[in-house]
Amino acid sequence: MTRKIEKVAVIGSGTMGAGIAGVCAAAGTPVVLLDLEKETSQQAIERLTGGRKPVLDASQAALIEAGSIADDMNNISDCDWICEVIVENLQAKRDLFTRVEALRKDGSIVTSNTSGIPLRDICEGMPQRFQRDVAVTHFFNPVHIMRLLELVAGEQTEQEVIDALVAYLSGPLSKGVVYAKDTVNFIGNRIGCFWILAGLHKGIEAQKAGITLETVDALLSKPLGLPPTGLYGLIDLIGLDVMDLVAKNLRTNLSDSDVCRSYLDFPPAEQAMIKSGQLGRKTGGGYYKMNRDADGNKSMEVFDLINSEWRAASPAQDIQHLTGPKSLLFSDGPESAFAWDLMSVTLSYAADLVPEIADDIVNVDRAMRWGFSWSHGPFELLDLIGPAQFTERLRAEHREVPKMLALLEASGSSSFYQDDTFFGTDSQYHQIPPE
Repeated sequence: MTRKIEKVAVIGSGTMGAGIAGVCAAAGTPVVLLDLEKETSQQAIERLTGGRKPVLDASQAALIEAGSIADDMNNISDCDWICEVIVENLQAKRDLFTRVEALRKDGSIVTSNTSGIPLRDICEGMPQRFQRDVAVTHFFNPVHIMRLLELVAGEQTEQEVIDALVAYLSGPLSKGVVYAKDTVNFIGNRIGCFWILAGLHKGIEAQKAGITLETVDALLSKPLGLPPTGLYGLIDLIGLDVMDLVAKNLRTNLSDSDVCRSYLDFPPAEQAMIKSGQLGRKTGGGYYKMNRDADGNKSMEVFDLINSEWRAASPAQDIQHLTGPKSLLFSDGPESAFAWDLMSVTLSYAADLVPEIADDIVNVDRAMRWGFSWSHGPFELLDLIGPAQFTERLRAEHREVPKMLALLEASGSSSFYQDDTFFGTDSQYHQIPPE
């Protein structure tokens, strides 16, 4: 059977569901968009066409048919791909998929946009037809902007299902597909959230040592090829409450030996911020707060985590001499010591997760570039720093050398990438697949 996606159903019309429906319609694909109420689905379509920067024009929006789960589920019967984007609740998903399975046509593909619920739990006890046709398609938000799409196959998923999804997602939808495994938070969020959670702990220690919050963000941006938000600016965008939910999910699903467990409990300052509702931009301020006076003049304030009070924002301390990853991590001074402290645990964590979360380093690097806007993925960063020098410093600090770095060292190779090849878990170099 050669499968082709020509009509899509999206069940759940929240931010993510509407976004997925929007990119499909923008690509010229008819879409059935369902939610608990038809009015909710219609409002989602209106959001896609409204605002200063509409996602869809009127002709594209006309490709989306709104409906309700109660009254219009039969409309999925001629769809080639049915994408579930409902609440992150295992039983709710299983109940929905039971209904979907009874209505969908042979050869249709079913996917979940989950990042927190293992696909194996969703599939348990489901009919063989469902298990052959199911996968995870994990989009990043906002869907019409973020390139990353993490694709996860189930234990019984047929290859032609994956092939059809890749053809559609990377073709008409122009997504960058990475192949992840059925592990908690997949690739991007597993590493990205580790960096954030570890950063909360390392960052507070840095501020106790006299490095300002503004300087922490300046260090964790341009010098490393990371987005200009830095650490705290990024959390303000995400929301401390969302990061708290991420930590709770990791606490439930990570193994007892996982290094990330050391960082799942927020520092006291962040615990107090959550308790008071100081969550980020959506609450008017988290770590940063923009004020406007009676004349319309703007001024930025920063939350002092040590004294638990707002103060006027100030320029970052002088870090002009720290011009790149290697310079930043291997210079003298407290700023470099802080950057090394955080980035060494993050890069070591990533280097220990292959092949647990992905079969190769290319998928890991692409996930971080496409999903978190890092200029270089973890293994690309290690090449810029120098794997041998990185490993030598870990040993000097009596720290364990992660698997992929140990494998690279044992092979006698000096870098993870050479020309158009990458270093594999078999200690051989392989052709880098096209993006």
